[in-house]
Amino acid sequence: MTCIIVDDEATARAIVAKHCSGIPELDVVGEYDNAIDAIKFLNQQDVDVVFLDIHMPGFSGVDFVQTLKNCPKVVLTTSDTEFAIAAYEYEAIVDYMVKPLTADRFEKSVQKIKKALDKEPTAAPNTRSISNTDAVQDLYINIDKRLIKLHFDEILVVKAKGDYIDISTENKDYRVHTTLKKIKDKLPEKIFLQIHRSYVINFTKIIDIEDNSVLIKKMVIPISRSNRPELMRRLNLV
Repeated sequence: MTCIIVDDEATARAIVAKHCSGIPELDVVGEYDNAIDAIKFLNQQDVDVVFLDIHMPGFSGVDFVQTLKNCPKVVLTTSDTEFAIAAYEYEAIVDYMVKPLTADRFEKSVQKIKKALDKEPTAAPNTRSISNTDAVQDLYINIDKRLIKLHFDEILVVKAKGDYIDISTENKDYRVHTTLKKIKDKLPEKIFLQIHRSYVINFTKIIDIEDNSVLIKKMVIPISRSNRPELMRRLNLV
């Protein structure tokens, strides 16, 4: 079983690695001090299990699990006992080990991993049908009784503003009397994403991401904590 270790503390990573070395079935293929670097690795290579610390600066273990579309099996390693029950709400999490880790407890965790992997069904081919917004390339908005055609690719940001929405495009801004939900339903999911309760963005137009905001053209748009994992999953990290 291939695995990686993700923990911001070097000593904690070394302890997990030592326990792994005592299990012939485990092959450690990477160690990371932050979740983002681990996600970049997993976008390029599959592993069977991740030994993951919950509390890491900037991007927690829970954010990590939520971000990955096809998350490997996860064993949480933490000093925090309060999260144990909530952790099992996530299908990918198969065990929860409280530090300091012991050899006996680690062996029991490995057995849980084996059972979880044995139950893993064979992945079925992706047969998702093409949605209407995948086929259509544009939409029409009603401005002063005129129907104006907007190509999806030219739309940068959609912002909710009371009973209206503001649509920012490459060349012009428009205000339309509708809701953010209605416009979101008409936009293709493959390039548009809601990153805040008031904002939907064309994430292919992102110039920069820093802390809790993205930059599109000269606009700085906030990212809510609940929407951040999906944004990170969508990005083609290298």
